[in-house]
Amino acid sequence: MKLICSKANLLYGVNIVIKAVPTKTTMPVLECILIDASKGQIKLIANDMELGIETIIDGTIEEPGIIALNAKIFSEIVRKLPDNDISITSDNKLKTMITCEKSKFNIIGKLGDDFAYLPDVEKNKPISVTQFTLKEIIRQTIFSIADNDTNKLMTGELFEINENKLKVVSLDGHRISIRNIELKNNCENKKVIVPGKTLQEISKILPGSAENYVDIFITDNHIIFEFEKTTVVSRLLDGEYFKIDQMLSSAYETKIKINKRELLGCIDRATLLVKENDKKPIIMDIKNNYMELKISSYIGSMNEDIEIEKEGKDMIIGFNPKFFMDALRVIDEEDVMLYMVNPKAPCFIRDDNDEYIYLILPVNFNSADN
Repeated sequence: MKLICSKANLLYGVNIVIKAVPTKTTMPVLECILIDASKGQIKLIANDMELGIETIIDGTIEEPGIIALNAKIFSEIVRKLPDNDISITSDNKLKTMITCEKSKFNIIGKLGDDFAYLPDVEKNKPISVTQFTLKEIIRQTIFSIADNDTNKLMTGELFEINENKLKVVSLDGHRISIRNIELKNNCENKKVIVPGKTLQEISKILPGSAENYVDIFITDNHIIFEFEKTTVVSRLLDGEYFKIDQMLSSAYETKIKINKRELLGCIDRATLLVKENDKKPIIMDIKNNYMELKISSYIGSMNEDIEIEKEGKDMIIGFNPKFFMDALRVIDEEDVMLYMVNPKAPCFIRDDNDEYIYLILPVNFNSADN
């Protein structure tokens, strides 16, 4: 095999597919990036058997062939070569020469025959969303997946398609994040759980164009994302997602309209007095036309008033400050609406059209906190 391509193109492709290279594996070939130049295109492929990524890069194939190169070594070589054309040549003994200007590296590759290509998945009618929309959906929900495997389903996100509506849900037992978007076409109704790792990696490699689309294909076991010259294939999580509809009540006793930036800034300042592992609540004392926010820890205490528009009852309620900040940071509106029932019931942050819904469970606090 012999091929030539610019450093920029090669590095771009390597940075995309390396997201699917496992950090630990008992199969050494999975630690590789496969370069497949056997069929008139230069394909870079990586696959950890749960997530697989393939991308096509521009370049010249002088001799077709296939070689698998250790991803860590190969990516570091490409990253540190001069900004010029790179030549990659391999022989029948898997010896691979990587040349750029006066630099020459010789490394030993592995047989491409041993590499696990992306699964051949049947594609039906795609669900299409813009790159920007998908990237935003992930940004606005991914923070509330569980970060451990105690409950596997909580490490993924629900993708529920109902005609021309897509609902994306994440939860970790303390909060729920929901995004609802309208699709341009009606699609087959489906309900699947996509691993959070897959969505995090897609978010990193998506260019985020508002004009270009991502085509999403869903089968019984896999989900495929296609955009530009890249294909991402992921296994789905098995199981039935949590029934959350009964938790999404529209009833409330207290409704608050508040400036998002002011609320976020205030909670952020309050956390200066809380060490990372110290679970001190932010207490919201809601009265008439203002909300007093208070926090108290062994370091000290802080309180601050914010003007609000309120309907309904006064209330004192406490929350994990991080959970509130996570939700507020991904909302783009200037003002947000908070809906509360009582100090032991969830708080909802939602817009009028339910394009986004954030449910946050309150925490107990004692008189010493208040």
